[in-house]
Amino acid sequence: MPAVETVRGPVDAAALGRTLMHEHVFVLGAENVQNYGAGDWWDEEEKVADAAGKLRELAGLGVTTIADPTVWGLGRYLPRIQRVNERVPELNIIVATGIYTYNDLPFQFHHRGPGTLVDQGPDPMIADFTRDLTEGIAGTGVRAAFLKCAVDAPGLTPGVERVLRAVAAAHRETGAPVTVHTESSIHAGRTVVGLLGEEGVDLAKVVVGHAGDSNDLDYLMELADTGAILGMDRFGLDIINPTSERVATVAALCERGYADRMVLSHDASCFIDWFGPDPATVPAMQPNWNYRHISEDVLPALRAAGVSDGQIDQMLVENPRRYFTR
Repeated sequence: MPAVETVRGPVDAAALGRTLMHEHVFVLGAENVQNYGAGDWWDEEEKVADAAGKLRELAGLGVTTIADPTVWGLGRYLPRIQRVNERVPELNIIVATGIYTYNDLPFQFHHRGPGTLVDQGPDPMIADFTRDLTEGIAGTGVRAAFLKCAVDAPGLTPGVERVLRAVAAAHRETGAPVTVHTESSIHAGRTVVGLLGEEGVDLAKVVVGHAGDSNDLDYLMELADTGAILGMDRFGLDIINPTSERVATVAALCERGYADRMVLSHDASCFIDWFGPDPATVPAMQPNWNYRHISEDVLPALRAAGVSDGQIDQMLVENPRRYFTR
């Protein structure tokens, strides 16, 4: 089997094992920490140790790999992730490249790129993404293994469209697979598969992230019928879609023969600063939104709903392995 790049180096794709396809280690605004965190609510050593403990607990439940789609816009900082992974060598962490925005581009690209003040050829994002995939990220030697972008409620804004097309170009150049955050309430997955398909992206290498926020089987089957993979990847985020409904939807799709086009995850994190600095906020707000929920609660519920162990292995082992095999 070909190798897959991880934080600790290449790993044989056959050794990825049980894989959660959309988990963050940290979601953290660098400027927030630099200006308002240090000495107040952000203690680097404490947070690294806490993350290592949570990931070690996850590995103890039989998960051997997580795909972390934290990119520019979500606070990607590889040296911190390397330090965490050093303490949890039994877990593979696969990292991504791309830009996460619902609307505008970062200011660093507003005036550079096609049709801007400094138009010097191909979009400079393409070279950045490609370098992360082929050479490594920011001098760390860690290579990204997939691409990440987003289409949320604002839809295909000019900034979002530029990112998607740059992601598509980096995919064509490198063969790297793609994960796209989508807003299911507006059926953004249709936009994603339409644009990426138009751009020549192999849709079998595309995860439509957060597809599992929807229980619309017709919509989900329409996406899966393009060859794309459904990200049933927010288990525990019950405020958007309760676990019972997510389980019923996955079971219904398995019954219809779509187990080979779904992956499972939580979209959880060891720490996310979106809800303020208090680490107790997320557990109080969404008590099931943690790395343990699938292993401890969701898999038994899926089995009780008629999903076979073979189908569970398909979603947790075989589909991720196929996604990362170029």
